[in-house]
Amino acid sequence: MATERQSKSWSIHTRSEIIAKYQIMERIGSGAYADVYRGRRLSDDLTVALKEIHDYQSAFREIETLQMLQGSPNVVVLHEYFWREDEDAVIVLEYLTTDLSTVISNAAKEGIPLPVGEIKRWMIQILSGLDSCHRNMIVHRDLKPSNLLISDSGILKLADFGQARILTEHGFDAFEENPPPCENDSSNNESSLHVRCENQEQGSSHEEYIGVSDELKTKRSADDVDKDTNILDGNTSCLATCTTSDMDNDPMRTSFSYEATEGEDRESGGFTSCVGTRWFRAPELLYGSINYGLEIDLWSLGCIFAELLTLKPLFPGTADIDQLSRIINVLGNLDERAWSDCSKLPDYGIISFSKVENPAGVEACLPNRSPDEVSLVKKLVCYDPARRATTMELLHDKYFIEEPLPVPVSELRVPLTRNTEDEDSVGGWQDYNDMGSDSDFDDFGPVNFTRTGTGFSIQFP
Repeated sequence: MATERQSKSWSIHTRSEIIAKYQIMERIGSGAYADVYRGRRLSDDLTVALKEIHDYQSAFREIETLQMLQGSPNVVVLHEYFWREDEDAVIVLEYLTTDLSTVISNAAKEGIPLPVGEIKRWMIQILSGLDSCHRNMIVHRDLKPSNLLISDSGILKLADFGQARILTEHGFDAFEENPPPCENDSSNNESSLHVRCENQEQGSSHEEYIGVSDELKTKRSADDVDKDTNILDGNTSCLATCTTSDMDNDPMRTSFSYEATEGEDRESGGFTSCVGTRWFRAPELLYGSINYGLEIDLWSLGCIFAELLTLKPLFPGTADIDQLSRIINVLGNLDERAWSDCSKLPDYGIISFSKVENPAGVEACLPNRSPDEVSLVKKLVCYDPARRATTMELLHDKYFIEEPLPVPVSELRVPLTRNTEDEDSVGGWQDYNDMGSDSDFDDFGPVNFTRTGTGFSIQFP
């Protein structure tokens, strides 16, 4: 297997259609399903990232979603791609030098919190990029700081769409009457955002979002079933980002249909729950849900916002059970008072925890932060997916129009390079890349097994 991957990763150097247009330089990222190289476009000396994807489905999803998101200022740019039947896909991406993980880790090393104005600007850019996805009914499924890439000028862009799914047909816009605010470095943009805040009816977007999301879940058919592939991309998204230039006559542009994917379980009628990165994985995924929507991105968003505020992960679980335990110790036990539909989760009757009498609460995880900052995170980090605030609601939150105001993008402090050592060091960020499920409970002390009418349950202390 390793030999096959090595030979595939070197094929990029021998493909005439690629080397005729690009000089391929050093490899800058590698994972189980992709390798990323820094390259130079020969026509104009533009530095690019070339991502060679060894998994058909990952390539398929990344290309399709990035094509749909062309023109979104906070989504990475896909310049073009190369793909033929007997070769891996190679996508040519915008080259970005750093990411939000590096911003956070650098601040943590300095021991100085990020200024509130900078935090707000980073948050607005993340929200703008995710809003573009959700308006197109695209669920990213792997939001985390290392997948939020940053340009030299401070523009943040969502990247790594290999796990993304499109929840509806092309061209459908569930929030058509409220166009997203453009993200750029101009004072006019801020004023236009605030005007939209004043003119929009509060609460309408959330009701519409929930209605559309529920309808799509109901209509989800066997065509939307995941091949249960765990994409352990490691650092492959490190400098790779994406949009398009020469795709107007793309013969595959209208042919991307999930009915063409192979190896899917067409009987279950849902998505895989083993998706995303553990620290940012919504509790419904940890309980095995395959019937989820955009809301899982909103949970991840809350975890990212908390990390910006504290410079440390909100729920740094060492395994899936530990991840659930950490969440429950903060939010309290998951029961029907917290979420009326929780009992419908596939593993809800199998995995249980001792009752937490005094959960810490989100406030305890955000010491020395303002009530508005705590409120922002609580709007996202909650059990009931329907209660999580939408991207549009958050973009209109009063937090972003009160002092201190978001700084202009040009005033953001951007690291010169991306840190890579943290993700490989013991006790560092390596869990970002671990998306597997647990099979060994030895680290969790005594475990109670109880036989039930349908099998068994496991209770953790």
